[in-house]
Amino acid sequence: MRSWKVTKLGEPNDVLELQEVAIPKVEPSHVLIKVEAASLNFFDILLCQGKYQEKPPLPFTPGSEISGVIQEVGEGCQLQVGKRVLATPQLPNGGLSEYVVVHENSVYEVSSAISPGEAAGMFITYQTTYYALYHRANLKRGEVILVHAGAGGVGSAAIQLGKAIGAKVIATAGGPDKVKICKDLGADIAIDYTKDDFVSIVKSETNGRGADVIYDPVGGDVFDKSRKCIAFDGRILVIGFAGGRISEAPVNHALVKNYSIVGVHWGLFARLYPGKVVEIHKELMNLYEQDAIRPLIYREFDLEEVPQALEILADRKTYGKLIVKF
Repeated sequence: MRSWKVTKLGEPNDVLELQEVAIPKVEPSHVLIKVEAASLNFFDILLCQGKYQEKPPLPFTPGSEISGVIQEVGEGCQLQVGKRVLATPQLPNGGLSEYVVVHENSVYEVSSAISPGEAAGMFITYQTTYYALYHRANLKRGEVILVHAGAGGVGSAAIQLGKAIGAKVIATAGGPDKVKICKDLGADIAIDYTKDDFVSIVKSETNGRGADVIYDPVGGDVFDKSRKCIAFDGRILVIGFAGGRISEAPVNHALVKNYSIVGVHWGLFARLYPGKVVEIHKELMNLYEQDAIRPLIYREFDLEEVPQALEILADRKTYGKLIVKF
């Protein structure tokens, strides 16, 4: 089988090699999956560069999200051959391979209606966002949510999951094309942050009250400005720091305006409460079958195009998810 290997650290174009390797053997409680699609994430680039918090031994195969069909099950495994699934392979044996072996606890059955690319691109983004909005923020019908980077992977999920619960969704994005994407996803209001002040628009749209929930995967200046348009009893969700700078929040401001700054570490939640992850996955599959959510895919690439796809992702000019098809 063919498998992408990082043989040394550096830029993806320089360090990734597409190699012919043996199909891995199935261990007890594991399954062999024939991969149909894989999702690319920004941290795949950091892994290649050796800049990610996790540093697997060389050589390793990146790729944290895949979809495919179970070909073989190991001793004691409860899953069945022939089932369509999504899975989260563990480093150093990631998902950018034609076949992967994954522990059954990291495998989730998917709806027959979902395409391989959509299945591969929905797990981390929608799990993170569902946990953030429905568990951490307790978003309610009729509340107002401000979603930053609405055309991105987690942002696009937040728009859809916000609408699914009946919230009013205000989204920000950079440029008219991404603003249109946010509107197409269901945002009630979409703001081009490159030319408009989202603080004044949010205040105007809420009669000066502000947003009940702010979903922030950007951080930096965006977080600082968000504090100016959060409502009384509001919740600012700290999803990540795509903007590069980690903000420092003056806690006296949180006290005076009576809002909460809520951290969202889905990865730790998933390790501590794997049963809850299964429950969320079932809810997401139900929402997909109801056509309430639909993963936003920028483009599907062939397996041979992985280095070029990661280069495109590194430019940060894409939207949604980049998918590798097998």
